[in-house]
Amino acid sequence: MKRSLTILTFLAALPSGAALAGDDCAVPLADWQPRSAVVRLAEENGWVVRRIKIDDGCYEIKGTDREGHRIEVTVDPGTLQVIEIEYKDGSDRHSPEGRGRKHD
Repeated sequence: MKRSLTILTFLAALPSGAALAGDDCAVPLADWQPRSAVVRLAEENGWVVRRIKIDDGCYEIKGTDREGHRIEVTVDPGTLQVIEIEYKDGSDRHSPEGRGRKHD
């Protein structure tokens, strides 16, 4: 009985953990685009970069957009596709077609 309860507890927790894992980038380091390419992406989109860091295996750009709004942009390190743009006013704006699309 104890073993069944342990297994059920594990299975109940599994979906929530799997959902959180979807926010991570799972790109082998050998396939990453260089940091200079991330800077170019930001410049092409009119963003002023304050900081580029790695978070959950993704590039994260902190800076401002063309209008001066503070942003955090999550970028796939292999394809440089924008995964998410978070405006520091609290709103989240995802790329138009969802994960894996470049923000224009």
